[in-house]
Amino acid sequence: MKTFNLFKLSLGLAIVSLIVALVIIATSGISAAGPFLILFFFLIGIGFRGYEQLKGFTYSIMIFAAVTTAMYYPNNFVELNGFKFSTLIIPLIQIIMFGMGTSMSVDDFIGVVKTPKAVFIGVAAQFMIMPLIGFTLANFSGFEPEIAAGIILIGCSPSGLASNVMNYLAKANLALSITITSVTTLLAPVITPLLMKLLAGELVEINMLNMMWDICKMVIIPIGAGLIFNKLLHGKSKWLDAAMPLVSMLGIGLIITIITAAGRNSLLEIGFLLIGLVLIHNLFGYTLGYWTGRLFRMPEKDCRTIAIEVGMQNGGLASGIAKEMGKIATIGLAPAVFGPLMNITGSILASYWHRRPPEGEIESIKS
Repeated sequence: MKTFNLFKLSLGLAIVSLIVALVIIATSGISAAGPFLILFFFLIGIGFRGYEQLKGFTYSIMIFAAVTTAMYYPNNFVELNGFKFSTLIIPLIQIIMFGMGTSMSVDDFIGVVKTPKAVFIGVAAQFMIMPLIGFTLANFSGFEPEIAAGIILIGCSPSGLASNVMNYLAKANLALSITITSVTTLLAPVITPLLMKLLAGELVEINMLNMMWDICKMVIIPIGAGLIFNKLLHGKSKWLDAAMPLVSMLGIGLIITIITAAGRNSLLEIGFLLIGLVLIHNLFGYTLGYWTGRLFRMPEKDCRTIAIEVGMQNGGLASGIAKEMGKIATIGLAPAVFGPLMNITGSILASYWHRRPPEGEIESIKS
């Protein structure tokens, strides 16, 4: 009961913080409201932990707290005593990918043999729908070339680990989700540079070989090391299995914070429009992914899986590519915005589907 009251207190204080922030915005302008807006998101995140239906939004809310902090105090996340925080992005992605590798095994790829049609449809949809939507939005955005290229980049990226969590919550086909994530991730060193060359080559210079090597460094090598680690120490590193999801979440949060700080000035100019376009990108991914499954007469669970796999991208990897291109403050903006938004929309969609068992399961429950 005491713990529950603490969560209620956090929500109450969050409302007070928001009211104070709104008063300050009305009287002194938004630039003076930073501390109270940051406190609002932080307290909301804590308060949500006390409610089962809201618990899944905690991570996304905390990301908003971090992003708000970066917007108000960017210098604290750009450089410290000559050390540039952007140098942490690649190692963080490698740690996240290593963690992904430790959670994988050869069994994850058996799904390719068992359900080749579903895997092929999911992978094809992933690398066709999102890149084309990104290309269309980028060309209609009116943004400068490098920022527009970032919208295409997030579309050309593979699905990420977050999609597996959302598929589990949505009562979708988790095995298919893991297989699609694994296959698209391993194909990324070839497919992502190729798509970027085709779709964004007129906006920014794309060196395919360099990008292939960069993705291999960030994805293939760490995942390979994780697979070997899992094979040699299977069942002997339970502490790592428990720690890696937390490390991954913290790593992604830090990456988003660093990119937000680096691109703060551009975000102040185009922030709302970029958020709107990224949200459209994300929602169209869910919608077209779902109806692609329907078009091929896939079971409801598989349709849900395709929807979430297509709609949720690996923003961390896209950010790393932008960093290696030397364009973290421009090309990296769309991936930084996409990450928090997709976690919120993904949580909402997963919660909606969680309360509605897939077709077929309803009949079995009734019988």
